[in-house]
Amino acid sequence: MSVVLDGTNRHDIKLLEKTLDKIVILRPEVTEDKQQNLCLDASCTGAEKIISGKNYVLHIRPRGEEKEEKIKNPNFKARRWVVEVAHSFLNRFRKLLVRYEKKAKNYLALIHFACAIIVWRKIIAVHKN
Repeated sequence: MSVVLDGTNRHDIKLLEKTLDKIVILRPEVTEDKQQNLCLDASCTGAEKIISGKNYVLHIRPRGEEKEEKIKNPNFKARRWVVEVAHSFLNRFRKLLVRYEKKAKNYLALIHFACAIIVWRKIIAVHKN
């Protein structure tokens, strides 16, 4: 998990290198059998330059491919990207929806705290059925 804080008008590709550099958990050793995959959407088509030298296998899904697959296969379920799921989880914290903190480090601390709670909830079942 990695968190990078920037303005809302910044494109994702400009934050890709910072995000990859700030990953907290060490990645497993890359071998021919075990490779690290990086899935991006079509807006990050210029990511090859940034990814080179970081030992990732790059997967960029073209625009409209998911829509075509759904037309061909009625049982196909669209997948949400990991970033979109993370944003959905973070949006459940009302304190983070609208930023009232003046200092970026205070807001970043709240985001780190929310991420810790999200991981905690995934590890320990909060709601038992």
